[in-house]
Amino acid sequence: MSDSMPRSSHSIEIGLNAAIIAIHDLMPVSLEIHLSCEQEPPILGLLPYGPFDPGQHRTLEAGLRAWVEQQTALNLGYVEQLYSFGDRGRAFDAAQSGPHEVSIGYLALTHRQEGVSTDLNSCETNEALAALGAQWCNWYDYFPWEDWREGRPALLDSQILPALQTWLDTADPEDAHRSLSREERLRLFFGMDGTPWDEERVLERYELLYEAGLVAEFYADRGNSQQAEASVLLGRAMQMDHRRILATAISRLRGKIKYRPIVFELMPETFTLTQLQASVEAISGRHLHKQNFRRLVEQGQLVEPTGAHSTTTGGRPAALFRFRRDVLAERPAPGLKLGGRGNGSGR
Repeated sequence: MSDSMPRSSHSIEIGLNAAIIAIHDLMPVSLEIHLSCEQEPPILGLLPYGPFDPGQHRTLEAGLRAWVEQQTALNLGYVEQLYSFGDRGRAFDAAQSGPHEVSIGYLALTHRQEGVSTDLNSCETNEALAALGAQWCNWYDYFPWEDWREGRPALLDSQILPALQTWLDTADPEDAHRSLSREERLRLFFGMDGTPWDEERVLERYELLYEAGLVAEFYADRGNSQQAEASVLLGRAMQMDHRRILATAISRLRGKIKYRPIVFELMPETFTLTQLQASVEAISGRHLHKQNFRRLVEQGQLVEPTGAHSTTTGGRPAALFRFRRDVLAERPAPGLKLGGRGNGSGR
């Protein structure tokens, strides 16, 4: 390295974060942990995470699995790496006096955990998770503007778009270095002026709200809690950049169910087609036409009947199906091709 190259005054650590997703009572949930600190209240709003230790962890993924098992008692199944996050403002220390952490985010999927309350309007837990300070939280608590299953969220027109329109009138020198203007990003990400709503742009929407100062993390990163109290803050906040990592995971999952049978990682061994559709709707955040969905499943040859029926639906017995694993060897992209993006447009 040349002597003229600037040297960093901070050391670097590698962190491992897991956005663990499940379907509970046909609602998408993410696992959140709490850390207890001496002489302080518990730290809330964290994804399972921990540092990578090359002395103990053979690989990054092995390190992630070890931290998750320690913090949640879960043995993860499906795991895939998302992205590396290295922005300043990640740590609890506002002065940034310690090592700078570069975090590697992962998407992890798991089956339904039994013993969880059926009321998931907020966060719920069971005894095993509670003992470890962990709980399942409805992911739409973090991103309420993403749930279009019952139509366009009222929050968009009552709070979000008016606040973003006000933000458009402010100036930022950084805008000159962006490939898209504020107006273009607002139109593309929030489906305005006839642009379709793209359910996969979860991360872009969150980052735009962050940039506009409409989420609590914007102020936490700047140590300005007083201004946060006087601002319009949207969704359930998380520590550091964990909501950004969760948004990345949701974006990845929403896109991937269209070309890989990844949804079956979230399903029980047997299920009804109604349960499968409701789970896909929960993930995508939009309503799907029943007959069209069943046609997609049939054409994709993704499931096979078990010969058994469920009597828990409240009506006539419904046929039970299982994932047809042979499809993985038959073609390269056996997903649920849900068609065009979105189910509505902005103003």
